[in-house]
Amino acid sequence: MAYRAYIPRVLFVFLLTSCVSSWAATTSPEMRPDHPKRYTVQQGDTLWGIAARFLKDPWRWPEIWQRNSTIKNPHLIYPGDVLVMNMVDGSPELKVLRRKVVKLSPAIYAEPLEAAIPTIPPSAIQPFLSSPLVIEKGGLSDSGHVAIGSDGKIALGPYSILYARGLPESDAKFYRILRPGKRFIDPVTGEFLGQQAAHVGDARMLTPGETARLEVIRSHGEVSPGDRMIPAPDDIGLPYFSPSAPEYDVRGFIIDAPGGVAEVGPLSVVVISVGTRENIEPGHVLRVLRDAGQAHDPVTRETFRIPEEESGLLMVFRAFEKVSYALVMKAVRPIHVLDVVETP
Repeated sequence: MAYRAYIPRVLFVFLLTSCVSSWAATTSPEMRPDHPKRYTVQQGDTLWGIAARFLKDPWRWPEIWQRNSTIKNPHLIYPGDVLVMNMVDGSPELKVLRRKVVKLSPAIYAEPLEAAIPTIPPSAIQPFLSSPLVIEKGGLSDSGHVAIGSDGKIALGPYSILYARGLPESDAKFYRILRPGKRFIDPVTGEFLGQQAAHVGDARMLTPGETARLEVIRSHGEVSPGDRMIPAPDDIGLPYFSPSAPEYDVRGFIIDAPGGVAEVGPLSVVVISVGTRENIEPGHVLRVLRDAGQAHDPVTRETFRIPEEESGLLMVFRAFEKVSYALVMKAVRPIHVLDVVETP
């Protein structure tokens, strides 16, 4: 196994030593009544799952984490580590008993970051990290487009040759093929929030020029004339997150569930109607509320609104100006498009 002193893009993990949000400064995290005194980290665990064994609000883990200055990279947890819960001055503290690290030389100590425990299964969000996902105003104005396929073909798939026009000057060898898709609209105000950028496929540059020649190397459907093309981004590793609640009161809606499903559950991706303009950042945790609708009072004969009921929790992993992509971390009932999201 290869060992590295630092790999900033490899793992999607808690920054357990991060500063605690001001919203939680006056209250201690609530412990689960059945929390273990000790827990040995297992292969396949996730940090959210481990935190849920101890806390009712798993994202508040940093507040009970006791930094151990004798441990290299104390914010990372590995299979075999033992987590110990203690009460100190009436407040819970969690510390790790670190397994032995590997000594490479008298001057270098390293840990296998590839083996550290991620926050969630990485496969749950990785497909959503590198694509643009949302076209904001003018977002594709400088992009090129598919003009036609070789021999006049208009339905292209893997290994097809295509001709593209309008590609900006670039040394890029690979291009992402996009197609404007669903428009995101605020369900209350009717405001246009952005447009989905469907990732249709990828192409490799063969001959650059005003009319460039490329080969489709993969596709998620038929590539067609008019599809837009942008240089493919470098491979994007899993970013680091420190789950926390937003510092401000936020309220929005789930406006889409990629895949067109009617209801979603844990580890499903959703699009929400709040973004960076509402100070939403990757790592922010929001609760989901179900709109139970209205009912008819049998005595007064009045129509009244049933209070919203909490359905689960989600965590933002990618934020645009007016919308964000989030992962459902917990669901006590099916979650639907148009459910409310707000600061927990």
